[in-house]
Amino acid sequence: MSDLSIIAVFLVGILGGVHCLGMCGSIVGIFTAQLPTHRSRWPFHIAYSSGRITSYTLAGALVGTLGKAGMLMRDAVPVQHLLFALSSLMLVMLGLYLAGLWGAVRRLEMLGGGLWKHLQPFTSKLLPVNTLPRAIALGALWGWLPCGLVYSVLVASLASGSSMQGALLMAAFGLGTLPNLLAIGMFWERCRSWVQSPRVRLLAGLAVMSFGVYGLIKVSFTFYVHGWAGACHVSV
Repeated sequence: MSDLSIIAVFLVGILGGVHCLGMCGSIVGIFTAQLPTHRSRWPFHIAYSSGRITSYTLAGALVGTLGKAGMLMRDAVPVQHLLFALSSLMLVMLGLYLAGLWGAVRRLEMLGGGLWKHLQPFTSKLLPVNTLPRAIALGALWGWLPCGLVYSVLVASLASGSSMQGALLMAAFGLGTLPNLLAIGMFWERCRSWVQSPRVRLLAGLAVMSFGVYGLIKVSFTFYVHGWAGACHVSV
């Protein structure tokens, strides 16, 4: 597995709370407002996130399988290293976005707009969420919402060259986002003022960007030591 390991991806999920609030805050707010008032909200939020993380894991497995097919080219081109470099570059871009310094990541989110356009109508049919199966189904659908943070980790899953490793990376990322979205769901107004703090945004952005910078340095060093052809056979 790449140096963008399970632990690193889990931390990226946690640090991406700034992005989660912007992308999912209003969605979770609507979801929360329509929950049954006579029942505890926690089971519904956990069920919702379980569906969302399941979709992330499935996406990771799918792109990991595609990455495995790409590894068949490794004797001609160091595909795995190029994909890992791309995922690291996307993390740098994402870090700049979280810090409020550059908004290019939003353009990447437009790439998934076509798929989401077909899925979005089904979300309205699951509202209001008055049962746990509905919460799971709604989370599974919203797991495909276009998101630059998700796309960055998906590229890392692609670079893993394995459906199992790709699934594990996305599952770890999903678990990393869990505390943020649970907090947003239960304490939305309080979270919004804290997460939108310029200082918090800057620190979270720099932390995420550090993972990307490390990955780019690692890949550059591998090419410097082993060259273009030799890098094909060196584990990232």
